[in-house]
Amino acid sequence: MKSFKRIMVIVLDSVGAGAAPDAASFNDVGSDTIGHVAHVYHGRLHLPNLQAMGLANLHHGGLEGVSVESQPIGDFGTMQEVSAGKDSMDGHWEMMGLPVMQALATFPNGFPDELINKISEFANRKILLNRPYSGTEALKDYGEEQMVTGGLIVYTSGDSVLQIAAHENVVPVAELYRICEYVRTLVNQPPYQIGRVIARPFVGHDAGDFKRTANRRDFSLKPTGETVLTKLQKMSVPVVGIGKVQDIFSGEGIDTAYHNESNDNGMVHLQHVMDTTPNGFVFTNLVDFDAMYGHRRDPIGFGHALMAFDQELGDVLGKMNQDDLIMVTADHGNDPTFQGTDHTREVVPLLSYSPRLTQCGQTLGRRRTFADLGATVLENFGGQLDNGTSFLGELQ
Repeated sequence: MKSFKRIMVIVLDSVGAGAAPDAASFNDVGSDTIGHVAHVYHGRLHLPNLQAMGLANLHHGGLEGVSVESQPIGDFGTMQEVSAGKDSMDGHWEMMGLPVMQALATFPNGFPDELINKISEFANRKILLNRPYSGTEALKDYGEEQMVTGGLIVYTSGDSVLQIAAHENVVPVAELYRICEYVRTLVNQPPYQIGRVIARPFVGHDAGDFKRTANRRDFSLKPTGETVLTKLQKMSVPVVGIGKVQDIFSGEGIDTAYHNESNDNGMVHLQHVMDTTPNGFVFTNLVDFDAMYGHRRDPIGFGHALMAFDQELGDVLGKMNQDDLIMVTADHGNDPTFQGTDHTREVVPLLSYSPRLTQCGQTLGRRRTFADLGATVLENFGGQLDNGTSFLGELQ
């Protein structure tokens, strides 16, 4: 088939489509992010564009308020993950042909003294907290102490992450970044090999109004091998990263990057790129679903964000050229009705659409790895990925 000039992938960060086959290994049996959000809305979840693309067709019996589409405008399916973890880095790397097969370090009892002492000595600041914690609860419980002492709120989760929170008026953002850059150098090798070091600046006057800002930055482990992004770059295919894509891949394989302040801002960036970059690969991450609603276990807010995205998706679909292909997916689940506050091991949606497709509504089935998406992108531009199976030929 004739290749597409431009492929756009939108990752709805954490919008899973039901428990993965290996969910039991992650204590996530019964998780279903999109299904449970729809249930909380009791039929009032209005997602006409995602519905038209076949979102409800992924669930047996559909979703409450989102009907099974008899004639979807595109092809649809799901993808399951083979990576050892369920973090954003694992999911995005696997999509780009680099699954994380060896589990990265996690710290259910907090970080070891050796690591904490090095951070404290470098920053010349006291370390507060140091254990698994909800980010918003960490601000409520330790934010005022941080402002008084100038210390650093260090915490983790079930994922391979080390997060550092500090008030922007107490620890300037540039200083927090410098500290995180140093920590990144400490955790690139076992036994402390960590996927992401995350700077979490916040503002506010007291525990009642502390708020994390858009100055968050992820300092990720550098890709341990070649990705679809770097392969495309070598082939002189323009690669644009929107949102935290730049951070997740440590800038490798990205020609142009846009930082998002919100999901809405990310969709504005996407439309700008559509106006200015007529060919190539555009990789977008929308993190609000995860950061603002999934981890905070807020299904109502999650649903509102989905409906807002759906409206903006309609604008994007309306702007597409005949030789454009768009794919909407996710990197993991984060069921806001589930136990705890961590990501959930789920399959993810795979929704594809192009104005030029004539035989729409075909199922892409259950893809055995997220890497099938990367294989499809790479084949379109004339390359080949060994550890993924392209479905380009199924899009007709």
